[in-house]
Amino acid sequence: MATTPRRPIDKVTFYETHIEPWAEHTEAIGLSEPAVTQLAAFTAEARAAYTDMLEARNAAMAATERFHNAVATMHGGPGAGSDMLAAIKTHAETTDDAGVYTLAEIPAPRTRSAVPPPGTPSRFGVTLLQNGAVELTWKCKNPARAEGTVYEIRRSIGGVGVEPMTPIATVGQRKYLDRDIPAGALAEADGRVTYQITALRSTARGKPAMHTVRFGTPAIPTTPTTPGTRDAATTPALAA
Repeated sequence: MATTPRRPIDKVTFYETHIEPWAEHTEAIGLSEPAVTQLAAFTAEARAAYTDMLEARNAAMAATERFHNAVATMHGGPGAGSDMLAAIKTHAETTDDAGVYTLAEIPAPRTRSAVPPPGTPSRFGVTLLQNGAVELTWKCKNPARAEGTVYEIRRSIGGVGVEPMTPIATVGQRKYLDRDIPAGALAEADGRVTYQITALRSTARGKPAMHTVRFGTPAIPTTPTTPGTRDAATTPALAA
């Protein structure tokens, strides 16, 4: 165990508490009076330096706070820098004069490029649930900054062109649970249901994608022979 503490200020305190007994028993403990006197002076100087340090630290903290407050007032105060920059921008826009920015020696705002239309749905998946509902899932790679994309779902009982594509839902996720396939319609349509999924964002439309699900096949899914067609078992099972 060390005789003196590790922290500098604790070392100062240690010597402050030992100067008096060491001075009283100088010869008995193997020290000299001049050495103890010199140590007392060193200790007093260390204590004074510590006090100066605390005062300087507090002054620095106060100065730093004053600096940040001054910057905040300069930039964000009423009628100050930020408001002036906004006024310059407004004047440039209302006068349709980009030279305003040149005179003000500030860069003109960047013109953001238009966001491309949403992507095209792909990689469809189909699951026939126990209650007879069909869960349809898909992937869709949308461009950056394409927030707010939703998916319009249209459905036709039968193959493409057999019946018109009827809108049935608009969803915000890349999946849809179809619980409303008309009873008996599959038997009249060769067991086929075609879905058309289109990604939408505001007034922008992506390219639609079609996917046909065929019912009435064996419970074990078979390999599709027609692109965009998946077989679903008549008994509840996972459709490939």
